[in-house]
Amino acid sequence: MDLNFSNEELAFRDEVRAFIGDALPADVGARIRRGDDSRIKDDIPRWQAILHAHGWGAPAWPVEFGGTGWSKTQQYLFETECALAYAPVQLPFGLKMVAPVLMRYGSVEQQQRFLPRILDGSHWWCQGYSEPGSGSDLASLKMRAERDGDDYVVNGQKVWNTLGQFADWIFCLVRTDTGAKPQRGISFLLIDMKTPGIKVQPTRLLDGSYEVNEIWFDNVRVPVANRVGAENEGWTYAKYLLGHERTNIAGIGGSKRELQRLKQMAKSLQRNGKPLLEDTAFSARIAQVEIDLTALEITNLRVIFAEARQHAPGPEASILKIRGTEIMQRISELQVEALGARALRFTLGEGVADEDVPRAAENYLNLRKLTIFGGSNEIQRNIIAQMILKL
Repeated sequence: MDLNFSNEELAFRDEVRAFIGDALPADVGARIRRGDDSRIKDDIPRWQAILHAHGWGAPAWPVEFGGTGWSKTQQYLFETECALAYAPVQLPFGLKMVAPVLMRYGSVEQQQRFLPRILDGSHWWCQGYSEPGSGSDLASLKMRAERDGDDYVVNGQKVWNTLGQFADWIFCLVRTDTGAKPQRGISFLLIDMKTPGIKVQPTRLLDGSYEVNEIWFDNVRVPVANRVGAENEGWTYAKYLLGHERTNIAGIGGSKRELQRLKQMAKSLQRNGKPLLEDTAFSARIAQVEIDLTALEITNLRVIFAEARQHAPGPEASILKIRGTEIMQRISELQVEALGARALRFTLGEGVADEDVPRAAENYLNLRKLTIFGGSNEIQRNIIAQMILKL
């Protein structure tokens, strides 16, 4: 398998790079570089609208749904260039999670109603999967949806909901048959966050941010028309969605960007009178994480080429999720170690500008979550053992 990019793909990369350089608002890029999420509610839809106006709003969608029709390689190049340029991440919950489910399993009416609003950024989606006691063991979820005429009446709680305080809609897994086996009694509902009976409570994280939420549903009425696919078959749709989520969590573009930032730190910061990069032990650790990231990128390209041949993400997505999240954590650890006590403050001196170290300690703390969400890495190893090693 030839993993080198073709001349056409390299030309496409250059086109993307030039467009981002011209189109990304300077104030948005500066905030992303600093790790400033104070205007995230405005910055993400603003960037999505710019991309949509250029015809690039949905890199992974097929043309018939308003997407670009790009190859998997073009999608990868686009996302990598966006990350390297400090562009906002396109909100994945709509574009990369619920949209593929709607395209494959949703009704025509649902596709026509929801997909255009995901594409232009007018609908902000969030995910309702995890519950207290039902995270890695998602099939044990208890939130109920009971049929009442043309509606479901939904009661229960979701936790670790990312950015739901800004959301217009949430896609939820709910239990519609308590007598069936756990995976057989689950349905997939689309719920308007403005519906009476929904309460959102942001949760303060270790880094001081309010990125996740608890959400309570108290007799929330949801039209049956908002159920995706058949009743009690939601686990099938959930697995399909999770395969896409775990591939995306690998975050290779972001890791490449942060590795570049780490190298710049190591060149600029002094230790014992010489640049940190000249410290043999520390530079060896940077080299090792760069080798591992390169290996992950090659693995990701192999998965991309497999998907291009119509192979859906399988256990390979678990491999990408494990290695990608661990590498991100290691890079953040090295950034904090390079800065030492200076990671705790924003005025750094010694040749390292504030924008080169975006809340390093806070970023380190925030990234502890990566090996847990999207299915913990321990669960991913079980998937690999069962599906690849046949253990």
